[in-house]
Amino acid sequence: MLSLDIDDLMLELKDGAFKHVGPSNKTATVKLYDVEGVDVREYGDKRVKLAFEDEDGSEVEVALFPEQARAVASGLEALESESGVFE
Repeated sequence: MLSLDIDDLMLELKDGAFKHVGPSNKTATVKLYDVEGVDVREYGDKRVKLAFEDEDGSEVEVALFPEQARAVASGLEALESESGVFE
């Protein structure tokens, strides 16, 4: 299940095309639950891409710089050793 929350977004539909109207100070939150597939790969010369997909085909991709990817890996290792969630 994909959840998308965009604060105060206003779109205009004109001639079959969507156009954003209003100020460009929007924020968004995306959540993907019940992940069925995970992929980790290089993205360009300097990033790592994490891709997550659910059973309905909804997908979220995140591009990280190496230090951010290392922080994710380190956090997972710490959680695995300190938490019962991996048991």
